[in-house]
Amino acid sequence: MNYQSTCNAALTASSAEAILNGLAPDGGLYAMPALAGLNFDWKRCLTLSTQGMATEILCALLPDFTHAEMEQLVRAAYTGKFETEDLTPTVPVGEDTVLELFRGPTSAFKDVALSMLPHLMTAAKKKCGVDDEILILTATSGDTGKAAMEGFCDVVGTKIIVFYPNGGVSAVQKAQMVTQGGDNTCVAAVRGNFDDAQTAVKQVFAKVGGENLLAGKGVRLSSANSINIGRLAPQVVYYFRAYADLVRRGTVAVGERVDYVVPTGNFGDILAGYFARELGLPVGTLVCASNANNVLTDFIRTGRYDKKRPFYLTSSPSMDILVSSNLERLLFLLSGDEQLVAKLMRQLTEDGAYEVPEELKEKIQSLFWAGCCGDDETKRTIGRVWQEHHYLCDTHTAVAWNVAQQYKAANPAHAPVVVLSTASPYKFPAAVLGALGEKTGSDEFAMMEQLHALTGTDIPANLRGLEGRPVRHRDVIDTGDMLNYVLSDVLK
Repeated sequence: MNYQSTCNAALTASSAEAILNGLAPDGGLYAMPALAGLNFDWKRCLTLSTQGMATEILCALLPDFTHAEMEQLVRAAYTGKFETEDLTPTVPVGEDTVLELFRGPTSAFKDVALSMLPHLMTAAKKKCGVDDEILILTATSGDTGKAAMEGFCDVVGTKIIVFYPNGGVSAVQKAQMVTQGGDNTCVAAVRGNFDDAQTAVKQVFAKVGGENLLAGKGVRLSSANSINIGRLAPQVVYYFRAYADLVRRGTVAVGERVDYVVPTGNFGDILAGYFARELGLPVGTLVCASNANNVLTDFIRTGRYDKKRPFYLTSSPSMDILVSSNLERLLFLLSGDEQLVAKLMRQLTEDGAYEVPEELKEKIQSLFWAGCCGDDETKRTIGRVWQEHHYLCDTHTAVAWNVAQQYKAANPAHAPVVVLSTASPYKFPAAVLGALGEKTGSDEFAMMEQLHALTGTDIPANLRGLEGRPVRHRDVIDTGDMLNYVLSDVLK
C-alpha cells in the first residue's frame, strides 16, 4: 500500500520513498490512508519481545521492507543501545503506570525512533537506487536535535543540520547539541522560537524542491522530525510494549482498553498512539497534555485551531510549540479528504487559524481528551509525585501526570491509565530541584549532582561530564538565513 500526501491524493510514494523524501513535494505529509485495513495480528504481537514487536509493527507500516530485512535493521538499531532490553520499561506509580521513554542514549523519548531512522533511511536508499548523499534538516524544541545527531553521527552517505531556538532549550539540552561529535553533524541556534525554526525548515524544503536548487550536486534533502513517517512509525511500538506489560501484571486482560496520557507539542507522539489503535491495540482515550502553550487543548475542546496567541517559554520547553505539524495527518486520516486538509493548512498559513467541520470535530473528541498545566502547577506536581510516590519526574512528565489527574476526575469510568514519561529529570535539573524546594543556581551541571545527592536517583551516563566536553557548534543565525546556511553547507 502506498503513502500519499495529506494535501494531494495524486502525490503518492512507497514507504521507502516516503522515508527518503520526508515531506511530499507539495509540502504535505505522507500518510497511509487505510491503517485499519492492514489486518494486523495485534494479539500475537503482545507475546513478542520489544524488538520482535518493532519488527512486526514496522513491517506493517513500512511494507517495502521484508521481515528478514526489518529484523536485521531493528537489531542493529537497538541492541546494546538502551538501559534495558525492553527499551521502554513501565513503572507502577500509585494507581497509574508510567511508561519510561528516556532510557536510551540521549535520555529522551526521541531515542526510540531516532535510533531506528538512520537504519531505515540507509536501507531505503538502497531500495530506491539512490546514490546521492542525504542531507537531514531538522528543527528541534530540545530533544530531537541531540537524538537525531546521535543516531546519524558518522552514518555513511548522510549529513545532518539541526536548528534549535536560541535561548529556548535547557542548558543541558543545549550542551548535548553543541558538543556533538561526528564529521557529518552541524548545529545552529536560530533567533526565534521553535515554530519559527520549523516553518523555516519547511520553507527550505519548498524552495529547494520548487527551484531545483540541488540539481547536479549529488545531495537530496530529508527530515528527522516526526513529519517523516520513518521517524513516526517506530514510536507506535512502545504503546504495544506498555499494554503487554499491563497484561503481564494482571492490570488488564487482553482486549480491555487502556487510556494513554501524552505530553504533546508537535502531536507526533500522541499520533503514534492513534496508529496503534488503528492496528487493533485496545487504546481507549488518548489524552493530550499541553503546557501553557495550550493550542492543542483548545483545538480538541472546540474544533478551532488558532495559533494567534501569546507564545510562552516554559519549564517544559519541548512542548513550547504553537504549530503542531502532525495534526495534519490526523485531520487527513479522520476525514479522508485531502482537499479539506489542503484548505485548512492554507488557512493556517494565511490567517493563522482554521475550524474543522462539526462531524470531524466529533470524531476527534470521540478519540481524544485534552487538558493543560501551567508552570506553577507543573512545579507543584513534581513535588507532589515525589512526596507521595517517591518517583522523580521531569517537567514534561509532570504536565502529563497533572492532566492525567484532571482526566480521571472528569471521567470516573476511565480505563487504567498509562502516563508517557518523555525525558529524564536530569535534563531539567534546575526546574526539578526548585520543585523539590531546593535552592537553585546558574550551573545546571552542578544541580545535576545536587539532585542526585538529594534523591539518590541515578544520573544517566550520557549526561555525566557533559559540561567538560568541547563545544564544536557555535553558529547563531536568523531564520531568513537558513536557506543560505544549508546551501553553503552543501557547497563546502
